[in-house]
Amino acid sequence: MTETARELEDIQLMGRIAARDRRAFSALFARHAPLVLGVLTRMLGRREEAEEVLQEAFLQAWDRADSYDPRRATPRGWLLMISRSRAIDRIRSRQARTRREEEVQKGPDWRTEVEPVGTAALEASERAERVSHALDVLPEEQRRCIELAFFEGLSHSQIATTLNQPLGTVKSRILLGMRKMRERIEPPTERP
Repeated sequence: MTETARELEDIQLMGRIAARDRRAFSALFARHAPLVLGVLTRMLGRREEAEEVLQEAFLQAWDRADSYDPRRATPRGWLLMISRSRAIDRIRSRQARTRREEEVQKGPDWRTEVEPVGTAALEASERAERVSHALDVLPEEQRRCIELAFFEGLSHSQIATTLNQPLGTVKSRILLGMRKMRERIEPPTERP
């Protein structure tokens, strides 16, 4: 089966999952869980934790299947994006727990200024939303190249092969798309 045929079949599965078809969900899980688990294991460094996050990610995919948009990502890319986001949340939670434990062991230091609870998470959420909006306004060709590179982890040459485009074209689309996104995400710097 070609990559395009597999993507089309996955898109059909997503439609059935949105209609609460458990068989379609099982088929999608069987097809993509090994890849997603591999990515999560590399990110988290712990197989048990990766398996937990895998379950959370696929549960989220089940719950939000009706929000899947095939124009924005392939089902595999969408699953990887959800999984990556869950893994990052897990890593941040782990780091926060470690910091809290270190602070408790150190004892209180009343001279340090305390950051309001949730500020980092709020900033991360706002940043993710800005990135998502910036990605939405890109031309389809640039958005697709960026999604394949950053959400599916393909190399430039793999993207060129997947899209049947010259390597230079793929690199240019990624570069231009990233510049456009940066312009939308970062506020313009004021000159004195």
